[in-house]
This record gives sequence, C-alpha cells and structure tokens, in this order.
Amino acid sequence: MQLLLAALVFLIIILIFAGIYVLAKEPGEGDIIRSRLEAIEKGAQYSTHALDLGLIRDEMLSSIPALNKMLVRWLWPARMRNLISQAGMQVRPGMLTLLSAVIGLATFEVTAILYGKGWWLAVIAGVLGAFLPLIFVAIKRARRMAAFEKEFPEVIELLSRSVRAGHSFTSGMEIVATDLPAPVSTEFRITFDEQRFGLSLRDALTNLCARVPLVDVRLFVIALLVQKETGGNLAELLDNLARVIRERFKIAGEVRVRTAQGRLTAAILVALPIFMILVLQVINPNYIDLLFTDRLGQIMIITAAVMQTLGAIIIWRIVKIKV
Repeated sequence: MQLLLAALVFLIIILIFAGIYVLAKEPGEGDIIRSRLEAIEKGAQYSTHALDLGLIRDEMLSSIPALNKMLVRWLWPARMRNLISQAGMQVRPGMLTLLSAVIGLATFEVTAILYGKGWWLAVIAGVLGAFLPLIFVAIKRARRMAAFEKEFPEVIELLSRSVRAGHSFTSGMEIVATDLPAPVSTEFRITFDEQRFGLSLRDALTNLCARVPLVDVRLFVIALLVQKETGGNLAELLDNLARVIRERFKIAGEVRVRTAQGRLTAAILVALPIFMILVLQVINPNYIDLLFTDRLGQIMIITAAVMQTLGAIIIWRIVKIKV
C-alpha cells in the first residue's frame, strides 16, 4: 500500500510539472504564424464576402485522431479553444482535457487511499484536481485581459496621433502592432493581417471584439463603425474615447479601494475553515478524522461547504460593482 501511494505521488508530481511546462510554454515564431492564420480562418464566419481559405489547415482540437473525432461532436471544446486563445496559450483543448482527467483520477486515487471510508471526499478532491488546469487557464486569461485593458487607452491615443500625422487607420494599427508590447500588439497584428489578407475592416474589427471580449474594445469598434458610416473627425473621436476610458479606470480604482474591506472579509471567511482543518490535521489527526469518517460529521462538512460557498458568492456579488 505504501509503495502504491509513493508511486501515485510521484506520478502526480510528474504530471504537475509536465502540465506547468505545457501550459506556461511561450509560443515560438511558428506558433505565432499559425495562430494568425487560424484567426484569419475564424474570421471567415463573420465575413459577408467569399474568402478562399481552402489552403489553410483546419484547427484540430486534439493531435490524437480518436479524441479529436470525439471532441468535435460537442460544443464545449470550441468554447475551451476560445478560452485558451484569449489566454494567449498554445495548447490544444484535447491536451488540456487529458491533463485534467489524469490529474483528477490521480488525486481521487491518493485521497481514496488516505481516507478509505471517506469516498465522497475522494470524489470532491478528484473533481477539484480535474479543474486545476482550467483554473490556471482562466487565471492567465484574466491577467492577459487586464493587461490589454490597461494598455488600451495608450493604443487609442497612438492611433489618434498617427491619424493626425497623416497615416491611414490601418497604418496606425500596424504601428500599434510594432511599437507597443503584448498582448495589444499581438491582437492588433492579427487584426491588421486579417484586413490585409482580404477581410474588410468591419469584419476584422468584429473579430477583434470576439477575441477580446471587453467593454472598452466593444465601444471602440462601435465608435469606429459609426464614424465610418456617418463621417467626422476620427482623431477627435479617438481622443474623446481614450479620455472616457481613462476616467472609467479612475472610477473603477476608487470603487476597488472602497470595497477592499469586503473582499478581504470574504477571503478570510472562506479560507479560515480550510486553514483550521489543516492545522488540526497536523496537531491531532485522530481528532479531525472523526469528522470525515462519521456519518454526522460528513453531513456537517457538506452543509458547511454549501453555506460557505453561498456566503462567498453573496459577498462577492455585493462587492463586485461594475463601472
């Protein structure tokens, strides 16, 4: 039994390091070129023009043919691919699914060996372990979207300055893709390449909204499309839009400061029971094991977990003020 436990722990460590390498690997030049071609291919679904993309290779959900054939029947792998793309990662949904399944099974087996009678605890641990890769992708996506949102007013101001200097709007997008850091340069490079390879500017901007689902980007695209239809001073429009976005950031920062106490309270209330269980497990394992093996203790833990989750959701909804 101890040998099996040691082998499972070793397997989990190897899988964790392998998953970190796969998820955190920086894209190479070939990956960047392929992602641009894939973005152009996805843009065809928004275009009203016939775009010949027959020579571009379709994106596979998995490099394993059997798994790819199974994943294409469902909708959630395509949503997962969009999530991975928005996180700026170069990993297939099939690889992420396999990694989640293996980590979940390994976590389930280890917990089942440690707590033989608490099978439900092993199920919960397995589910949480399976969601770890998805949580990592979601966190990386949130950080990338936050970085994009932070740099976006500078993008608009650079576009405004390029228009005032006599450049076209598409040339301004190329300047943004060249001079500014990622992720704004990456996304605007894709947008520039899309319209250069045949998509209209309207379709390329629509694809930008799909790849970067932010309110500021949506306002930016709507303002540009309206200006294209009605005319007007584009540089002045961009300056006003940049000023509005910066003011929104200022208000959002004030709201975040005023709700800091509520967010800290929610974090403490959620983490305190888990921390106390871990401390008691170290100090007196026999005392805390009864909570997991006894029927009444199991009911108490499930009830407490449900109430903690509901309380955290309510507190988060209270302090989550949209600006």
